[in-house]
Amino acid sequence: MHYIFEGIKEGVELILSFDEALYDIIILSLIVSCVATFIASLISIPTGLIIATHDFRFKKLISKILYSLMGIPPVVLGLFVFIFVSRNGPLGRLELVFTPTAMIIAQVLLITPIITSLIINNTSEVSHRIINTCKTLGASKSETLRQLMKEVKTYIFIAVIAGFSRAISEVGAVMIVGGNIKGHTRVMTTFIALNNSQGNYSTSIAMGLILLTISYVIHSISYKYVIGDKR
Repeated sequence: MHYIFEGIKEGVELILSFDEALYDIIILSLIVSCVATFIASLISIPTGLIIATHDFRFKKLISKILYSLMGIPPVVLGLFVFIFVSRNGPLGRLELVFTPTAMIIAQVLLITPIITSLIINNTSEVSHRIINTCKTLGASKSETLRQLMKEVKTYIFIAVIAGFSRAISEVGAVMIVGGNIKGHTRVMTTFIALNNSQGNYSTSIAMGLILLTISYVIHSISYKYVIGDKR
């Protein structure tokens, strides 16, 4: 139990030390996860709403595939991305391997099915109800779309936050495609994994506390200004 308290103490000291290397890791983690979440949202939000609001032949099959991809092992996805961006891969000439860009690609592929599936699952019923009501009232397509977005924006935001949480906590895929290079591709999760493997438990706990704090702050702000307003 001693190293747990040492980890808490070291965590506070790390935050207050304003160590440049530490904050570089934190900032890179946030940049990679935020960019990946933004790109994934651009794909997932319209795709999820289209699938949720339309009935078509392969809708169930597509939904099942997306639900299945929610549980894809990150290391398998990381390996898949690595093969494509490695020197001998189809995208090898772009020299993306062991770069933050490769980490973003891996995170986008990881969280896009999560955000899309959550939007489909949480908005399907309400979307059909809103669309049918708007049709009955004679609303135009633009008016229907505005009303739909107004009603489902909270569900969309929850899905996006869930995707971001998955991205910033991911370690397997970013470790494979990023290489955990100090000062270049090392993020909070890979920092924790490295120090834990080296027996630096206090340092691992310290960074873990920082990661938990960041996650708590983001979720608290989200709940207060988005979910809280809905209630």
